[in-house]
Amino acid sequence: MKLAKYKACICEGSAESAIIDILVDNNLLIFTREEMLDEKVIRCRSAKNFEERYLRKGFDEQISVIRILDSRRESFKLSKAYAYKIDVVNVITAPEIEMLIIHNEGAYERFKRSGKKPSDFCKMDLRMGNVKAYDFVKDYFANPKILVDAIREYRRVANIPKGEYSLADLLK
Repeated sequence: MKLAKYKACICEGSAESAIIDILVDNNLLIFTREEMLDEKVIRCRSAKNFEERYLRKGFDEQISVIRILDSRRESFKLSKAYAYKIDVVNVITAPEIEMLIIHNEGAYERFKRSGKKPSDFCKMDLRMGNVKAYDFVKDYFANPKILVDAIREYRRVANIPKGEYSLADLLK
């Protein structure tokens, strides 16, 4: 994955934001916080709002927009004025980011048999009610090695379509 000098890291939800913050703060990603626009994760799902808020600052160089999301169908259509300057990289966490917790808990086989959504499995079976909350995820993965191991295990067992990026692709 080749990224431009400037990166906009857009996360779909709080859990994704916490994961990127942990990884970037522990120097585990292929980019640094200093390379990120505003040096933080951006919570903006609309291409139009992103353009208005960030691209009108007049960047001279190419920007890579790294979108962390669980949907393969969510579009991010930039206007023609910016399309040539922006490289959009979608990092898919399908079915849900909670799969990292399921893998870390060693509960993947139980989860598969349950027929539940990952977030419901975490809430009901693992008794973790706030798995989508930023603070919960930040505390749960306080040891970044555990997070990296969970990301790699998810990559190992997930059926990731050819040409699609996962969190493992962002790791150093």
